[in-house]
Amino acid sequence: MDKVQIVILAAGHGKRMNNGDLPKVLVSFKGQPMIKNLLKAIKESGVCEKPAIVVGQGADQVKDVLGPDYIYIFQKEQLGTGHALACTKDVLQGKSENIMVLYGDHPLVSSDMIKSLANNHLVSGKVITMATVKTPDFNDWHQGFFQFGRLVRDESKKVCQIIEVKDASESQKQITEVNPGYYCFKASWLWDNLDKLKDNNAQHEYYLTDLISIACKSGQEINTVKIKPREALGVNTKEQLDLLENLD
Repeated sequence: MDKVQIVILAAGHGKRMNNGDLPKVLVSFKGQPMIKNLLKAIKESGVCEKPAIVVGQGADQVKDVLGPDYIYIFQKEQLGTGHALACTKDVLQGKSENIMVLYGDHPLVSSDMIKSLANNHLVSGKVITMATVKTPDFNDWHQGFFQFGRLVRDESKKVCQIIEVKDASESQKQITEVNPGYYCFKASWLWDNLDKLKDNNAQHEYYLTDLISIACKSGQEINTVKIKPREALGVNTKEQLDLLENLD
């Protein structure tokens, strides 16, 4: 059984990108499909030999461009990150001790970040390790972080909840520690708890972030790893694509 299986969520179409029929992860970033930046970082990290890629609209296009070196899993409907990962259960259960979740539209992730997240998780022994970002504010190029979920910590500074910005109160929106959405899960715990996710939120989607609350309520402590803010940035609009391409 493998130590870590990486799952890349890549089923989104990216309607705000004005990219026609081209799946978002194939939109060009510095001269090549943006998902290739992430795939290169994964290969350099040595963490996972054959990543699994969750595909949706334009699945055949993604497969044609990337080739046969990956595990492709089809998500028929886009019902949130939790639903996307649940689509992988039948294929991946029993194949790996841990599952890492990354995103095909986050092209600035480095091999060092992937190794750090994996190694911290393996050493911790916790059921969840999540990356976190501390942003000084939500101004200038940091404004993209305003849409990220906020980390809620208890009196002992332990993570107890992730609040999506659409569901956050005004005071919670002022929290500057945010969730980039990169996780490592102990696989046995993950498969046992994914079906507990509910869609009773503003978006009516199944959020992976709700697994944090599920773990905390059952007495599990969440392990966290701080990463560089730039590595957390994703692409949802043409403006964000231009911003990322111009970051040093």
